[in-house]
Amino acid sequence: MEARVDRVEQKRQVLFLCVFLGMSWAGAKPLRYFAVEETDRGTFLANLANDLGLGAGELSARGPRIVSDENVRFLLLNAFTGDLLLNEKLDREELCGPTEPCVLPFQLLLEKPFQIFHAELWVRDINDHSPAFLDREIPLKILESATPGAAFLLESAQDSDVGANSLSNYTISPNAYFHINVHDSGEENIYPELVLDRMLDREEIPELSLTLTALDGGSPPRSGTALVRILVVDINDNAPEFLQSLYKVQVPENSPVGSLVVAVSARDSDTGSNGEIVYAIFHATERILKTFQINSTSGNLHLKGELNYEAIQTYTLTIQAKDGGGLSGKCTVVVEVTDINDNTPELLLSSLTSPVAENSPETVVAVFRIRDRDSGNNGKMICSIQDDLPFVLKASVDNFYTLATDKPLDRERNTEYNITITVTDLGTPSLKTEHSITVQVSDVNDNAPAFTQSSYTLFVRENNSPALHIGSVSATDRDSGTNAQVTYSLLPTHDPHLALASLVSINADSGHLFALRSLDYEALRAFEFRVGAADRGSPALSSDALVRVVLVDDNDNAPFVLYPLQNGSAPCTELLPRQAEAGSLVTKVVAVDGDSGQNAWLSYQLLKATEPGLFGVWAHNGEVRTARLLSERDAARHRLLVLVKDNGEPPLSATVTLHVLLVDGFSQPYLPLPEAAPERAQADSLTVYLVIALASVTSLFLFSVLLLVAVRLCRRRRAASEGRCSVPGGRFPGHLVDVSGTGTLSQSYQYEVCLMGGSGTNEFKFLKPIIPSLPPHNTVREVEENPSFKNNLSF
Repeated sequence: MEARVDRVEQKRQVLFLCVFLGMSWAGAKPLRYFAVEETDRGTFLANLANDLGLGAGELSARGPRIVSDENVRFLLLNAFTGDLLLNEKLDREELCGPTEPCVLPFQLLLEKPFQIFHAELWVRDINDHSPAFLDREIPLKILESATPGAAFLLESAQDSDVGANSLSNYTISPNAYFHINVHDSGEENIYPELVLDRMLDREEIPELSLTLTALDGGSPPRSGTALVRILVVDINDNAPEFLQSLYKVQVPENSPVGSLVVAVSARDSDTGSNGEIVYAIFHATERILKTFQINSTSGNLHLKGELNYEAIQTYTLTIQAKDGGGLSGKCTVVVEVTDINDNTPELLLSSLTSPVAENSPETVVAVFRIRDRDSGNNGKMICSIQDDLPFVLKASVDNFYTLATDKPLDRERNTEYNITITVTDLGTPSLKTEHSITVQVSDVNDNAPAFTQSSYTLFVRENNSPALHIGSVSATDRDSGTNAQVTYSLLPTHDPHLALASLVSINADSGHLFALRSLDYEALRAFEFRVGAADRGSPALSSDALVRVVLVDDNDNAPFVLYPLQNGSAPCTELLPRQAEAGSLVTKVVAVDGDSGQNAWLSYQLLKATEPGLFGVWAHNGEVRTARLLSERDAARHRLLVLVKDNGEPPLSATVTLHVLLVDGFSQPYLPLPEAAPERAQADSLTVYLVIALASVTSLFLFSVLLLVAVRLCRRRRAASEGRCSVPGGRFPGHLVDVSGTGTLSQSYQYEVCLMGGSGTNEFKFLKPIIPSLPPHNTVREVEENPSFKNNLSF
């Protein structure tokens, strides 16, 4: 019991010694860690943060990762503590086979910034396998003539353990005839040899059975046994001999199964069955028996399985030639496997970053490693990507590469990139492999919304209904997602008189513009404002455009008569001398229209007259003129009804009533119009008196002015004889009195006036007017600025 406890304690000491003596780091040597096979999963190996001189937080921030060539997940790294743990139980024999030491290389990859540390896990063997013979019984024939000291090869045992735990010794059960010699084959494999101690006598002992025991060097040691059955035969004094004791041959790894490797040959001088030779592979490993086979009669060695240079480069075989008498000879065949370029390069991707933000500086997109299992030029590689991509490959140590952006990316130009990484070896013929990765480009808000037009002109007919859709603006954003979602708004106007918020509104999502109220062309013919478009990025980007709203006129205003006034006051009477010729200007109807364009084109029409045919109205300017010469038979008072109509659709109109009084001179009393109603007689009488008084004062004033002008002219031109007016005692020069069109007339008119003497009255003599050429028929558009229009000043 105590011995068992001691053994358990010793195993634990070995385990902890192997685990905690795990690392050796000096200069460029890799980190080295040790573990004993069959150690439980989760066993602590070391703390990488301490070994690298990094804090646990720093190690976690740098993105540590364990990678290996075979992608075997035999290690587990706790990124937060830096602890390196076993991820599974390790079987050294399965991982490394007969190779010693059993070294599993791996790399510690730190991504931020990129750095690689090489490390190795050394797996130590434990004595968990016993030696075993392929055959439980070994037959052996020995001639009775064999002399003491003769040696006989026996089958060797197999032990999967290595080092001290591997096969170390053979023993034979105690007997009087044989002992065991142990020989080293030079390939870390020992084989037993049965040595004869004294002569055999077949007649005395025809058969011997001995127990052959194979021992390993473990603690405690393990063993395996086989029964050696010895048959004593008659004498056969010649053993087979090979022509060569050593055969060396090179075989390409792509040699087909069944192809000839080498032909061995042995000879025997005996005759009969003692000279018949049988060839066999002797004390071969299981792998050799699966790979090679020999023709027992001819000695031709053929391939039984495929060769693989990357797995095993050299095979050493022992070929035995045995005759019919039981004598044998041996030779060694060394088969060297030559490499061919039969392995395509491999790409092992360690990390991939996607998507990559546009406009970012140099960014590492991927980290990968390339390898080729061939050797020589067959294992040398070159790595490349397409030339037309904004990416670059950067080589690192141990065939590691980084794929990084060569310049900032633009998502609006390319939303993704398909990158093909090509790895080509230098073999003949060369082999290559291609690995494609897709890198998405994520959007950054680097594009402001752009309007389809820099300015918009919208036409809206006045008197629109509220909430009328009057037009739209549109902006697009080359970004994506929320960075491309556009919101519209009205920008503040700099015009303090424009209440924009009460005129229009905009749909923030669609850009549709609406009139908030009915618009009046006569109050506001056009207005402009700016519309903004902003995206929803962070920070947001925006742009603006000018919108001009032009109102289109409706025929919603009837003509308005400015002269004569129609406001219910005393009617304005136009005085017309009876001496007026046909075509003389009587008065002018002045009207305006609040509309514009065709809706404001006015035309005039005489609807009704006291005496038809005496007066006419010019259709385009509203001038009322005599149509013929006046006669004594014409009534003194005339009433005209004039229609003023615009050119809208439908047209609107207004009427005006004119009163014309035919007079012989200004001294003629102003008589009331007979059309006045009896009930307004008193008011009309007062109006008549006021008109007469105004006319008298005006006449006296004009008379005084004309007299003063005439006197001065006569004095200056007294000697002139061409005067056309004469008075007793002298002549006044002819003079034209100019009456400008500041009243109801649209142009100036000139009349000849002379003052007659001896008539007993002071009155003006109306003579023939000098009428200038008539103006073209233009629509009356001017508005008289003088609020009080003078009556009867059409001299």
